[in-house]
Amino acid sequence: MTVKEREAQILRVKSTSIQPELDSALEETLRTAVVSAVKSTLEAALEEELSADLVRMKSDKPRRSGHFSRGLDTQYGHVSDLQVPKLRRRNRERQWQILERYQRGLGNLLDWLCCLYVMGLSLRDLQEALYFLIGHVLSRSAVNQVTLKVQQQLDHHRQAPFPQTPEILIVDGVWVDIQYTLDEYKIDRSGHRRQCRQTEERVILAALAVWADGSHEMLHYEIAKSESEAEWSHFFQQLIARGLAPQTVKLVVSDGTLGLPKAMQQHLPQAQQQRCITHKVRGLERYLDYAELPTLSAEGEVLSPEASKHQRRHEIKSQAYEIYKAESLELAQQRLATFLETWQPLEPRAVKAFQRHLDLTFTFYQFGTDLHHHIRTTNHIERLFREFRTKSDEIGAFPHETSCLTVFFLVVQRDHAKHNRKNMAKNS
Repeated sequence: MTVKEREAQILRVKSTSIQPELDSALEETLRTAVVSAVKSTLEAALEEELSADLVRMKSDKPRRSGHFSRGLDTQYGHVSDLQVPKLRRRNRERQWQILERYQRGLGNLLDWLCCLYVMGLSLRDLQEALYFLIGHVLSRSAVNQVTLKVQQQLDHHRQAPFPQTPEILIVDGVWVDIQYTLDEYKIDRSGHRRQCRQTEERVILAALAVWADGSHEMLHYEIAKSESEAEWSHFFQQLIARGLAPQTVKLVVSDGTLGLPKAMQQHLPQAQQQRCITHKVRGLERYLDYAELPTLSAEGEVLSPEASKHQRRHEIKSQAYEIYKAESLELAQQRLATFLETWQPLEPRAVKAFQRHLDLTFTFYQFGTDLHHHIRTTNHIERLFREFRTKSDEIGAFPHETSCLTVFFLVVQRDHAKHNRKNMAKNS
């Protein structure tokens, strides 16, 4: 769909709105007045900034040389002819504080767009929202550049040294599709020679820090080809390079990824592993034989075969979860014994699978009870992954690694903002 077609579509939506509208002449007058005031304020600020720069130039000061016009999108509307002062020479040496060179939108507008994007608006939705704000339709490619505007923040966030090391890490990976350029070329429909691109699967390895008070934050993430021992080793090397103290980490919470344990032994020698109890309990379903299924419910009603299977799944998983709700390891072991005695005759394959590496699911009992619900599962990082998958599913294949990491960064920032808001509400 072209920009003109998209604008016509938006106007049709606007014309059918049930919301009362201002008289078109009054609406245009208000928009013109606000944009004019914004334009005057920006031009005055640019003049003041240039004058201050000239004062700081102690020698070889260039003379003023009029203005040049440029367009700028603001949250108040589009300024079509912003007058930017210029010098006879040395313009390229200067760096504007208010507007970066070639910038076409104010930072707070870009922040607003990023916020809307990660909250669920599609690129098409953003086109519509921006039309009513700035008065014209941005192309999909222009709106798609929104995520790249935070690349500088992203790079700083991923390279900044850690001020302190947490005792507990939750680690996991989320798989994505990313396009990579090949050494091959093709001729497109217009006759242009284009470099071929191929979509490949990659995984974002991530580490979430859990602090003593139960708060958590994303510590580090990077793109890898797999969840192998080599990739996890490289991941931990990056954490250590940023200032993570290996001896300080006491616990790593994870699912059953096979490459992780040996990488932990090599780079985090003091850390024990806690296997996610949710993954462990849900894994029971794959091994259920459904032997001796009940024919009646607890209320005495006749059960269909499917209802009987559902009841079996619910009962065995519920009893398995009850093991880990025990306040002490001793009580958990007692509940485990009861569980094995109950289900071994009925579901021997499921019980055998459940017992595999079972000791690693009880490590959380070595920490304070206030931390148990934070560290016995990977739920904290899984919730963040679910939000990221919502955006990645909409995008499909990311055009490059930078765009993938940028969207992940935006989702992380939104997640942190939500937790901050919860903490503020809790303390108020």
